[in-house]
Amino acid sequence: MGAEMPGRILVAVNNGTYLIKFVGDVRVDLSVAVDDFFDQMFRETDFMSVLVDLRAAESIDSSSLGILARLSNKTKELFGFIPTVVSTNPDITRLLRVMGFGDVFHIVEEALVEVGQFGELPMREFRTEDVRQRVLEAHKSLIALNENNKNEFRDLIATLEAAAPDSK
Repeated sequence: MGAEMPGRILVAVNNGTYLIKFVGDVRVDLSVAVDDFFDQMFRETDFMSVLVDLRAAESIDSSSLGILARLSNKTKELFGFIPTVVSTNPDITRLLRVMGFGDVFHIVEEALVEVGQFGELPMREFRTEDVRQRVLEAHKSLIALNENNKNEFRDLIATLEAAAPDSK
């Protein structure tokens, strides 16, 4: 098996429907860009729905999963529905289900027809503190999903909270 493809996040918008496509090895370094995009997306007056496409994702880390959990929570809080995630990779689908995503996303395991053109979210310069805060928030969203996640990420959250600049 070859090396994993570097992660990318592609986006498309059509009449208020947002499509976010994760490609390759999706890691924490993309979290700042996608988190900012979600904030911008929710401010758009034409926002109608959001679909997350994980078909081209080779792997996805827990920080990225946490950001997706926050996406679902915010969508439900602001608009009263849960988003859809498409995953045709059995390993990623299994990970989603174990992490409790079946409760906060509609999980579709069949390929969809691609619609529209994608534009890639640009990589941004980021401060270490910005990443620490986003990773902390992402993992707090994960532990809110179920008890297994709480046990899995409790120590990481404690470590991240202890590393906060104001905790020293």
